[in-house]
Amino acid sequence: MTPITTTSELDAFCARIKSAPFITVDTEFMRETTYWPRLCLVQVASEEHAAVIDPMADGIDLAPLLALLADPTIVKVFHAARQDLEIFHNLGVRTFPVFDSQVAAMAAGFGEQIAYDALVRQMLKVDVDKSSRFTDWARRPLSAAQIEYAAGDVTHLAKLYPKLRQRLEREGRLAWVAEEMTALSDPANYETDPEKAWRRLKPRRFTAKYLAVFKGVAAWRERTAQTRDQPRGRILKDEAIDEIATQLPTDADGLNRLRSVPKGFAGSRFGPELLEAIRAALKDPEGYAPKIDKPQSNGGPPPGAVVELLKVLLKARAEDAGVASKLIATVPDLEKIASDDTAPVAALQGWRRELFGADALKLKRGELALVLDGDRVRVVTLS
Repeated sequence: MTPITTTSELDAFCARIKSAPFITVDTEFMRETTYWPRLCLVQVASEEHAAVIDPMADGIDLAPLLALLADPTIVKVFHAARQDLEIFHNLGVRTFPVFDSQVAAMAAGFGEQIAYDALVRQMLKVDVDKSSRFTDWARRPLSAAQIEYAAGDVTHLAKLYPKLRQRLEREGRLAWVAEEMTALSDPANYETDPEKAWRRLKPRRFTAKYLAVFKGVAAWRERTAQTRDQPRGRILKDEAIDEIATQLPTDADGLNRLRSVPKGFAGSRFGPELLEAIRAALKDPEGYAPKIDKPQSNGGPPPGAVVELLKVLLKARAEDAGVASKLIATVPDLEKIASDDTAPVAALQGWRRELFGADALKLKRGELALVLDGDRVRVVTLS
């Protein structure tokens, strides 16, 4: 297979597959040393056609591909889609509707975040050659082995998707995955507005000054990383943002005393900019601080015994249903449920509530018991 390197070739390929009910999509990119992912390759397949597209080719315009990805009549199938969707979001496209085979596999009983090659092996009885997995996709020319490897990621997926979808339909779980896909496709997941960068982090305090500086420093780091096209962590570590918001340094000496800030940072080109961001946030902390609800507290952390019981219940319900437990609830979810019967978590809503959440509340009220039956845990309703 020869990669597509011209707009005319890409346009012709997209015209051939635009009437397909679904296409499979994968990307190869580099971002170890950059803020913005550098798109190196896009692989696309339908049931009949496949192509490897070189977005680094001189003069190529990806508009035909982007139009295809935005077409609401075509399902776009990925495996572990989040980073791919982020790339296309950065190119100005909301890719919808989508189907993530990794999420679908979790709903279909294939375990927690199953790898693509393992899923192909189990469903198609095919071994995927992963020899080119860790390769420099930005280097040209690409070898025949690299191209074959890249194409295989979408051609196998084109055969796998109908089987996986049918399995979910048969088990009545397609709606579960559709709910997940709506959330996954939400453009807010891929927001790069610096003023919203604090949402990626976990504030530990809730005073106005702390939150204002926390937001201001996160925004400064995001703007700096974007402008310099460097990873956020190379500008400032996450833990430094929390320490700065806690200690509130307003001069170079105060900044240099912080343990999580690199030695000499205040004297670097970044120091004065960061200090200015701190001072700006402190001018009107009440007005600038994000409005977030302080977690409800019953005098301390959630009772450990309740959390542990909820973990056992989650495992039992997940095993009974043949669903990955991580898809139902996370440990932070369980901690919130342990402290609050009305916690705003997905595990208490929709299909998750039916499968686990309602029972979790019954367990807290003493209406259910967990009984060891051989090597399995049974859930027993108490009269």
